[in-house]
Amino acid sequence: MQAKVLAARRSLVLRVRFAPSPTGYLHIGGARTCLFNWLYARKHKGEFVLRIEDTDVARSKKEYLDEILESIKWLGMDWDNIYYQSQRFEIYHQQAQKLIEQGKAYKKEGAVFFKYEFQTIEIDDLIRGKITFNELPKSEEVIIKSDNSPTYNFSCVIDDALMKVNNIIRGEDHISNTPKQILMYKALGFQVPKFAHLPLILSPEGGRLSKRFGATSIREYKELGYLPEAIANYLMLLGWSPGEDKEIFTLDEAKEIFEITDVNKTGAVLSLEKLNWINSEYIRASSDERLVGLFEEHLKKDDFLPSWVDKEYMKRIVELFKERTVKLSDLFEKSRFCFYDDFAYDQDSKSILEKDLSSQVKTLATSFSSMEDFNKENIEDVFRSTVKDLGLKVRDLVHPVRIALTGRKNGPGLFETIEVLGKERVLKRLERLISYWEKGGVDA
Repeated sequence: MQAKVLAARRSLVLRVRFAPSPTGYLHIGGARTCLFNWLYARKHKGEFVLRIEDTDVARSKKEYLDEILESIKWLGMDWDNIYYQSQRFEIYHQQAQKLIEQGKAYKKEGAVFFKYEFQTIEIDDLIRGKITFNELPKSEEVIIKSDNSPTYNFSCVIDDALMKVNNIIRGEDHISNTPKQILMYKALGFQVPKFAHLPLILSPEGGRLSKRFGATSIREYKELGYLPEAIANYLMLLGWSPGEDKEIFTLDEAKEIFEITDVNKTGAVLSLEKLNWINSEYIRASSDERLVGLFEEHLKKDDFLPSWVDKEYMKRIVELFKERTVKLSDLFEKSRFCFYDDFAYDQDSKSILEKDLSSQVKTLATSFSSMEDFNKENIEDVFRSTVKDLGLKVRDLVHPVRIALTGRKNGPGLFETIEVLGKERVLKRLERLISYWEKGGVDA
């Protein structure tokens, strides 16, 4: 009796699943589907099942599986159960045999075919409302291939039924599979679950995502320097909103209010500009210690980090660029001059260096060299007083000095930059600029 009560209670628990195929990496569309399933389960104190659809043994690879699982965890999600279809072939064959014995399927040339007994089918989609299917394109379909592997529709129905998945949330590209699967549910005597079909994620031109734009794996977004909470936040905005024009919110906040019925019916357009803005907001809100760790990891991965650099220096670089950083790869690219002296003056900057100010820069270098406390306040005082003594305006030296130190005419605050680089490196680079002028505009 107690077992029956527990089974009844279990059947009432909301249960959803995400079913990736390890034949490729986890992309944006799949990650959003996973996230919406996870949010729905957590909102209703339900269960989130991860099912690995690895029946294609030839194309399924461990590296893809590892990346999928790692990306899901990296984005901040977990799962209650995980299943592998490759371990369930016997179950599929048992169910196929049951259909054969009932005259609902038959064997031919080593394969098993299911015979559809079509009838008009209606579903009340949790997102789209009523959908009616009046016909099927064919009257039968292979459910067990001649190599003994199950087809997608068949294994999907059996697994969802036996795993007691009662809410199926997936992309709208699966709508055409729905009537076929419902007929299989009924033929097998299983209860038909509820369905919710998510709108597609579209490119800015309104088409499907492609390799040229947007169809990027979560791993690649990570490597570009996006933070996991920023990706998760942005994915939630692709078709859903917490209301009140709020755009920055966490998974913990979202899982308290998320409802699948609130998801939009229309396609969501992927905007890298919006994603970049969200990521920059999370970067600014992150602790310097966290960013130093991520930045250090990023630099080491690319074998870019000089041995002399310590964490304190890294922290000062992060502080210098934090407010100007969109993603960690930008930080990597913009701060290169903080690590290496071998940069060239770009062509845009050379026009600013046409006027020879070598004498004035020598005077500034002498003023800097005599400083004892080399902090930004003292640096600014010495810079301004030197410029005044030379009869110049501040901007007359700001741009050449910035180019000398960074190779570019734009960047973070000059005096903060000078402090971070340190006196020795600053004097060395000013000497290089002086040499550039003395050689008639030739890089030293």
